[in-house]
Amino acid sequence: MMLKSQKRIAAQVLKCSPKKVVFDIEKLSEIKEAITKQDIKTLISDGSIKRVRGNEQSRARARIRANQRGKGRQRGHGSRKGRATARLPKKKRWINGIRLQRDFLRKLRDDKLIPKKAYRELYMKSKGGFFRSKRHLELYISEHGLKQK
Repeated sequence: MMLKSQKRIAAQVLKCSPKKVVFDIEKLSEIKEAITKQDIKTLISDGSIKRVRGNEQSRARARIRANQRGKGRQRGHGSRKGRATARLPKKKRWINGIRLQRDFLRKLRDDKLIPKKAYRELYMKSKGGFFRSKRHLELYISEHGLKQK
């Protein structure tokens, strides 16, 4: 019994390879009469035509790895591809740093720990990229005695 076209249509409907399509042996005469996609769909819903699941790839190891990465593991030099700027762009690093410095300066000004003139001077210096980090900014303030009592 030639059911090549039925198998092809069924594969198209099931979105798989014809190799994965299996017919019920008792209902072969019904399947032979099916010539349209609609006929095939009704046979699939009846259970006369089924799709055999293949041995899909297991995600177990991938899940374990993702879990470890969530904890910060497996991110060493050997796992990295591309430059540091590919992982965290220069601009994003700059934005994070400058926001931190500006927030710190604003807090000092609002708590009246530095005068407005010193605030403006330090703000412009940080805008120009003078300070490497918040720590560097704190060090500069303490060294130059800009903090008020």
